[in-house]
Amino acid sequence: MATSQTVLDRLRLERAVWTMDTRLQDLPRRSRINKRRELRDNLRLAAADVGARQAVRQLGDLRILAADYLAAEYGERTRRPSWSAAALTILGVEAVMTLLVHTGRAAFHAGITATNPQATGTYHWTGIPYLISDETFTYVHGTHTSVGGAWTPLVYVIMLGGAVVTGRLWRLHAAWRRQRRQRTLGATEDAAGGGA
Repeated sequence: MATSQTVLDRLRLERAVWTMDTRLQDLPRRSRINKRRELRDNLRLAAADVGARQAVRQLGDLRILAADYLAAEYGERTRRPSWSAAALTILGVEAVMTLLVHTGRAAFHAGITATNPQATGTYHWTGIPYLISDETFTYVHGTHTSVGGAWTPLVYVIMLGGAVVTGRLWRLHAAWRRQRRQRTLGATEDAAGGGA
């Protein structure tokens, strides 16, 4: 028995699809898109037969389903790549560096104004070796402007290297290779089936 879908039914199906998509963020992009399309098509077919609410209910626990998809992509025993761990590492390095820059500048400024509240002249802060470049402060009657104090390239290397290590992003290469191999096999089978 086919049932017509209301706007609420379509929203219910899309909510399930996008909930699964957020739980599959660690899959390669193309694989995640394919899983999303497949799930949407299957839910629409099931909703036409049993209704949207029952079709979503029949999926079961979406966490378990997402874990099964991830296990199928990367295997049960291997530690999977994690975009969220990589992003947290980048944010952590950025937070620490921002705190270092702010603290260093504030301490240097406090030292200058403590010795002479109406300071006038140019002062040089050497930054933090290997992390923050030199900075020049120009004071005019106690107010200042500054030039320099940027992060060094080493900070970006630490940030990206840390993201790759903590997120285990090198494992994505194997998944992309496996997908490419499956697409090639699928194209070969389609060509062989079309010629028969």
